[in-house]
Amino acid sequence: MSNDINTYPIQQFIALVKNAEMSNQKNILIDIKVAKHLAFTLGEITSKMVQDYDTMLSKVTGDNNIIEVKMDGGGFK
Repeated sequence: MSNDINTYPIQQFIALVKNAEMSNQKNILIDIKVAKHLAFTLGEITSKMVQDYDTMLSKVTGDNNIIEVKMDGGGFK
């Protein structure tokens, strides 16, 4: 499975916002299909970033972190 993410919907949205700003528009309108593609792309990117972060963190900290807990029963004096 390829890790490539199609970022075209984000590029398209950025271009739309730039054009709206340059023509002094107060609003932009996108249809549901474009919004859905943008949302899915942002979700994929977020998921990939979390996955990459977890991979990087496990390499830095190591997967062999052992937490040892000893219980001696304690006591009150």
